[in-house]
Amino acid sequence: MTDVSTPRDHAQTSLAVAAARNLATTTKSAPQMAGISPRWLLRLLPWVDVPGGTYRVNRRLTYAVGDGRVGFTSVGPRVQVIPRELTELPLLRGFEDDAVLGALADRFVQREVAAGEVIVAAGAPADQVVLLAHGKAHKLGVGKYDDSLILGVLVDGDHFGDDGLVARGDVWPFTVKAITRCIVLTLSEQALTRAIADSPALQAHVEAYARLRAQPQDKNGQQAIAMAAGHKGEVTLPTSFVDYELKPREYELSLVQTILRVHTRVADIYNEPMDQTREQLRLTIEAVREQQEHEILNNREFGLLHNVDLKQRIPTRSGPPTPEDLDELLCRRRSTRLFLAHPRTIAAFARECTRRGFYPQTLHLEGSAMIAWRGVPIVPSDKIPITPEGTSSILAMRTGADSQGVIGLHQTGIPDEVEPSLSVRSIGVDDRAIHEYLVTAYFSAAVLVPDALGMLEDVAIGRQE
Repeated sequence: MTDVSTPRDHAQTSLAVAAARNLATTTKSAPQMAGISPRWLLRLLPWVDVPGGTYRVNRRLTYAVGDGRVGFTSVGPRVQVIPRELTELPLLRGFEDDAVLGALADRFVQREVAAGEVIVAAGAPADQVVLLAHGKAHKLGVGKYDDSLILGVLVDGDHFGDDGLVARGDVWPFTVKAITRCIVLTLSEQALTRAIADSPALQAHVEAYARLRAQPQDKNGQQAIAMAAGHKGEVTLPTSFVDYELKPREYELSLVQTILRVHTRVADIYNEPMDQTREQLRLTIEAVREQQEHEILNNREFGLLHNVDLKQRIPTRSGPPTPEDLDELLCRRRSTRLFLAHPRTIAAFARECTRRGFYPQTLHLEGSAMIAWRGVPIVPSDKIPITPEGTSSILAMRTGADSQGVIGLHQTGIPDEVEPSLSVRSIGVDDRAIHEYLVTAYFSAAVLVPDALGMLEDVAIGRQE
């Protein structure tokens, strides 16, 4: 048998690979970048051109005052309502006397309620204002056959009862039952009466509120338009008019800016096979667009997560996102175009569907498959935050100006525009031969009517044991 093994000291008989690579052409990829997302929100929002830089949303006059959530402070076991937060109560909206609000806050009495305990009972006199400082409770009603119905879920900051104090003699039309341990603050009718007697300003404010409630209103709190229907003969028709808000909200275009710096030597002589300046600008623009979507969701002034009407915010029934929760979110608006949720939230919803033994529908949107509920796609966005406690939110929105929905705002035709409402402007070369480019994107978002946008809050996305 012949030994064909090669000795270690055998002389090389052909060109080595390492040396050959010095003469070979290397195939290169374009510069890659982690963190680029599909940016579905930017792609699906209808964009409205704003030539003047400001967009005004004119609406009908709404008589119904705000119904926000109340904030609290706590020192040890003692919880107290923040006096200025009392103006979130419909009865006190617009009242600005801090001294009176402080005195009123001191009159609230703290009460701890065990899980399963009734906070107020249907049919009992509605003689107190109740603020839910901590915990979760069910608002219960009675069905046609005396069965118990869950009318809603109350969470931290919710309140009820101040309307009953204006219309004396009312009774609770519902029962509120704690489903977790709750801390509530109550203000009795007698305490409110004494506070009103001590303050002529508060008395005048409460009387004005009572007159406001007496105004004819439609189901949305707008001025009712008087009309007649089904009549015969020559009847006198009612007269009416449509009033508008005197101070409509205006949205000014916001912006994202950065300065890109490219050394002229790099741009001049290291430009093959790829244009260095073009690749630098491409990656910078991707980062600007990512930040733009983040701002549209999270900006404190115009971000969608912070501009959901309080009546369009609902908590989950049990923690994880369930089909029942999404049904509740859907039924609060017409023509919902899409849900928007973090991918982990979508996974949590899919798990809840699997536990029930069925699978959500799949839709194809711009060539991508995604799950849907009731024919509405659940679109992913990693810009929706997840809290340290493992909760997130799901947005539901109607889009488009013609549908009185959610719209994006921008201005096209700006100087040095390279994409709609995004400009790249050369700002010169400094004394170190570095060329600077100003990259700017102008944008905002507007909610045309309150029910165009809804949110499912405090969605638990951790796995259930």
